[in-house]
Amino acid sequence: MAADSSFDVVSKIDRQEADNALNQASKELSQRFDFKNTETKISWSGEMGVDIESSTEERVVAALEVFKEKLVKRSISLKAFKAGDPKPSGKIYKIQGTFNSGISQEQAKKVTKLIRDEGPKSVKTQIMGEEVRVTSKSRDDLQLTIDLIKNADLDFATQFVNYR
Repeated sequence: MAADSSFDVVSKIDRQEADNALNQASKELSQRFDFKNTETKISWSGEMGVDIESSTEERVVAALEVFKEKLVKRSISLKAFKAGDPKPSGKIYKIQGTFNSGISQEQAKKVTKLIRDEGPKSVKTQIMGEEVRVTSKSRDDLQLTIDLIKNADLDFATQFVNYR
């Protein structure tokens, strides 16, 4: 009897890639002509938070766009990054953003319902903390399930790990 194949659906970001994107954005902000004399900065705040500051509201929004551009180039989904609105803080404007990781219970239920309703019938799902384990005897069915989740319009980033 063949053992079941499986994979896990997770929502994580690669911290090193996010750090690289932040460093690239910081370097670009320091070199670009349209950011000269605007005191625009981008930095980490805490483990998964990002602070962007500038002297004008337009420049802080533009700096956020530069950072998002770098995230996309580094293959980090923008669904994993949530940014707030620009807020005045003294003479500067600030935007605070955070990276979301882990799948909440309601998001896990969305994924399992999607697989149950539209996926192959041989596929079974199991919620395990902040991830969803998907198992089946057929690897082809698992591939179809991965495609189904990738093409679904979910409001959070998904990755697939431990494919066996």
